[in-house]
Amino acid sequence: MTGVFFHIDLDAFFAAAEALDDPSLVGRPIIVGAAPGHRGVVSTCSYEARRYGVHSAMPISEAYRLCPEAAFLPVRMDRYAELSARVMAAFEAYTPDVVRVSIDEASLDMTGTERLWGPPREAAESIRDRVASEIGLSISIGVAPNRYVAKVASGVEKPAGLVVVEPGGEAAFMAGLRLKDLWGVGPKTRSRLEELGVRDMARLLELSKEALESNFGRAGGEFIYGVARGADPGIYSGEAKSRSISSETTYERDEAGLPRIETTLLGMAEELVARLYADGYSSRCVALKLRYGDFETVGVRETMDEPFADSGAVYEAARSLLSRKWDGRPLRLVGLALACLERGAARQAGLFDEGDDRVARVERAGIEAARRGLGKLTRARLVRGPTRPRPS
Repeated sequence: MTGVFFHIDLDAFFAAAEALDDPSLVGRPIIVGAAPGHRGVVSTCSYEARRYGVHSAMPISEAYRLCPEAAFLPVRMDRYAELSARVMAAFEAYTPDVVRVSIDEASLDMTGTERLWGPPREAAESIRDRVASEIGLSISIGVAPNRYVAKVASGVEKPAGLVVVEPGGEAAFMAGLRLKDLWGVGPKTRSRLEELGVRDMARLLELSKEALESNFGRAGGEFIYGVARGADPGIYSGEAKSRSISSETTYERDEAGLPRIETTLLGMAEELVARLYADGYSSRCVALKLRYGDFETVGVRETMDEPFADSGAVYEAARSLLSRKWDGRPLRLVGLALACLERGAARQAGLFDEGDDRVARVERAGIEAARRGLGKLTRARLVRGPTRPRPS
C-alpha cells in the first residue's frame, strides 16, 4: 500500500501567536526576536514584514532598516510551546503517528486513515479548518507518498496552503520547483551548483549521480541526486511523539563559531523543556544531531540516571555531547531531542529546596506565570531587550 504523509507547518508561528494574543497587531508587520539597538537576529516575522524583505536569521539592525514601523517583540517560548501542544493534540486526533519535527512543524503518517477521514485532500482540509477554528492559527500542509516530498510541498503555497502530490507524481512535482525549494540544499551548495552551470531543476536533473558525488562527496551527491527526483533520504527518525520531542536549526550559512552554536543549544533546551512541561512529560535521555557542510550527519545520545529537572541541565548535557562529537568543522544543522519520554513531570521540588531542584521549581513557576500573562523569566543569554523600537 502506498504511504500517505502530511507535513504540516504553522505559518509564521511566533508572529501569528503574538497577533493571536494582541489583535491590535493583526495586519501589521511583526518581527519576533531582539529589539532595535540590541544584538540579535529575527526569529520569525509576519508575512507583512516579509514584503519589506525581512526574513528569519536576518540581523535585527537590518530588519529595522528595512521596516522601522514593525512591532518588534521578544520571543515568548513558553507561550509558543503551549500553543504548539494544542496544535499537536489536534493532529493526534487524526493519527497516532505524529513526528514532532520542531515547535512549529510535524510529520503525520496518515496511511490507512481514509475510512475515518476520507481522501487525503479532504482530511487535510479538515485538519486545517480545525486548527483555524479551535486555536486561531494558520497552517500549511503538504501531502505526498513520502515525508520529504510532503515537507517540500508544505512550503510551496504559504500561508494556509494545501499541496497534494499524488502517488507516482513525486519526480514531476520536484522537477517543477526552483533550486531554492529543495529542502536541505542551502546557499553554499546552490552557489557551487551555479559554478557548475546549474541554475534550475532541469539542468540539475541532467547531472549524473557520479558527477554530483565528485563535486559534493558521496553523501552530498547521493542526497542531491535523490531528493531532486522525489526520493526520501530519511529526514526524520520516525520516532513516535510519545517517545521523543526534538528541535532543529539550519543555519543560513555553515556555522563554526562555538558561542553561536552553544546559544542555539540553549534556546533549543528552553524550547524543549517548555514543551515537555506543557505536554506533561519527563525525560532522562538527550540526543544531539550535527550535520556538516558536506551533508555528513552524526548523532550521539546519553541517558541520565534521573529525569532532567530544568533547561539548564538539558543545556549542559547538550554541551557535553557537542564537545564529544563535534570535530570543529562548520555545521549546516544542529538538532536536539529529548527521548524516552514518560508521562508525568520530573519530581517537583519545594520552594526552599537547595541546588538544581530549586532551579527547576523557579523555571516551572516562570513558565506558569508567563502562561497567565504575569511576565516571563528567561536566561540572560537569551534576553532580547525592550519590546518596541527606541527613538533614534
